[in-house]
Amino acid sequence: MPEPTTARLLRLLSLLQSGPERSGPELAARTGVTVRTVRRDVDRLRALGYPVESVPGATGGYRLDPGGRMPPLLLDDEEAVAVAVGLRTAAQGSVTGIEEASLRALAKLDNVLPSRLRPRVYALQAATVTVSDQDAPTVDHESLAVVASACRARERLRFAYVNHEGGAGRRRVEPQRLVSWWQRWYLVAWDLDRDDWRTFRLDRLREPRPAGQRFPPREDPEGDVALYLQRRLCAHMWTVRARVRVYAPADEISAHGMGVVEPVDEHTCLLSVGGGSVTVLAPWLGSLEADFEVLDPPELAEQVALLARRYARAHG
Repeated sequence: MPEPTTARLLRLLSLLQSGPERSGPELAARTGVTVRTVRRDVDRLRALGYPVESVPGATGGYRLDPGGRMPPLLLDDEEAVAVAVGLRTAAQGSVTGIEEASLRALAKLDNVLPSRLRPRVYALQAATVTVSDQDAPTVDHESLAVVASACRARERLRFAYVNHEGGAGRRRVEPQRLVSWWQRWYLVAWDLDRDDWRTFRLDRLREPRPAGQRFPPREDPEGDVALYLQRRLCAHMWTVRARVRVYAPADEISAHGMGVVEPVDEHTCLLSVGGGSVTVLAPWLGSLEADFEVLDPPELAEQVALLARRYARAHG
């Protein structure tokens, strides 16, 4: 028995929204009607204001035009909950200029959210506390969009950049990936003037502009952009950089989300980590809940010994 027309139209719209292009026979098979009926249903969607384009080809096809006003979205239960939680997070995030838009979108979604989903969304919101660093830098949403588009299109970028010492200069890069890490946004890119990989904090980046030149894709540095970024930050970001042998499996230590972890064997790993001072690093190492040995620097080893004596006196 065929679906009622309204239900079938909603099913057709959902299929068009979930992919870049769908052939007529595929849509017919997925909705249980003929190709001719699909054509009539597409005309109905167009009459309702949905920009459905016909795609030429041997069998023909359809897709939603991304231009114009965005039509209503069809979301399943999991997608609706994910969008609601994501919008709430975006309203409190580190990207400036989207807070108000996120709240407006969240209000619209809340008005149409099915009653069966409200307890799930409200429970997540009530049980979740967002801890943000008030001193963490923010990124302009327009700059973020420009850089992200250049990464996707593999288009060279030009921008002004202020380094950590306050020096300013112009940079020409081939953008590779954006990385969000510890409430900061980073761009990993191939620096054309230095002929090497470089990492740029987006809050220090000014007036990014596409250069209008495409470039061939490159392999990620070290095969993993996230690992490369962690190594760079450990090497250059912190005042104190340390190497520690930890007597615990590498995956357990990696779960703490700090530093670069390299396995030695099943029960031991090497941790490269940085911090503002040895007085900050020493107690943090104690929070790993594993035995460890400081390999360098000596000042950190001395601070650990000092804490050991202090804790022993407190225990006695």
